[in-house]
Amino acid sequence: MLKAAKPFGIMLVLLTAVYFIVQTLVSGEVINDVAETTLILICINIVLAVSLNLINGFTGQFSLGHAGFMSIGAYMSAILTLDYNAPFPVALACGGALAAVFGFLIGIPTLRLKGDYLAIATLGLGEIIRIILLNTEYVGGASGLSGIPAKTTWTYVFFVTVITVVLIQNFVKSTHGRACIAIRENEIAAESMGINTTIYKVIAFVIGAFFAGVGGGLYAHKFYVINPTSFNFMKSFEILVIVVLGGLGSTTGAIVGAVILTTVFTLLQDYPELRMIIYSVLLIMMMIFRPGGLMGTKEFAYSMFGNLFKKKGAAGNDRENIPSAS
Repeated sequence: MLKAAKPFGIMLVLLTAVYFIVQTLVSGEVINDVAETTLILICINIVLAVSLNLINGFTGQFSLGHAGFMSIGAYMSAILTLDYNAPFPVALACGGALAAVFGFLIGIPTLRLKGDYLAIATLGLGEIIRIILLNTEYVGGASGLSGIPAKTTWTYVFFVTVITVVLIQNFVKSTHGRACIAIRENEIAAESMGINTTIYKVIAFVIGAFFAGVGGGLYAHKFYVINPTSFNFMKSFEILVIVVLGGLGSTTGAIVGAVILTTVFTLLQDYPELRMIIYSVLLIMMMIFRPGGLMGTKEFAYSMFGNLFKKKGAAGNDRENIPSAS
């Protein structure tokens, strides 16, 4: 228990320090609006990437419809705060819940498919959701919803991000998460061991859809205006690129990928002509020199530093044990 408590305590101290440092800088207006928006976008992208990584990375299902679930959560939470004055946490939870319901309804028929067929099906379903929103007057149609209250703050987005990462990581480490990983490694072998592959794929899909909806709610309440074009195929592709860049099957990789790509996007905003070229070149270099992603399937762990210190200590002891020339 002491071994487990030590890394947990260190992580808790680090997270607390990060939150209060950034909150102090934001409250004191030390950082400008662009920097604050970038930090919030990084957290939103972490939520989206970690939830997609559960589906694509850990369960091995190639989904391209994540932006569709994000749009459901964004519109649902925005309607609740605009028309019904619902508290922001309730609106986020409802948006995530509705996205999870759609994930369940979509997942049952589509997750019997595999590989490219599943990718095409989820891509089509994401586009269907976008077209429905585009032709629904109640949600503003092509113009979208405007005047959404700016309720997404650093505090909200930070704690939602931490909760998302902790819950999904605990799910992955549970017996249910091991079943999902077994499906990714060899679905036929998993079935032969008695794992109901369809149920576990649907579970991963529902959890991923829920947190995508929550991420969409945070996004909607940060930028005041949402419309269907904000959640097109390119948005799904952007989230997928973050996951692949960090490493499929690594929660730490999804976090690192979200931080890097969001920062690159922000830095290249002043160069709209070169932005996509530079972005594409970086991705090509990444795929050539690091095809498995920055983290591969590895995770950040306290034991990594413990082993590092042990190796340094052992090297130091070896030097002390070397007999002198005299």
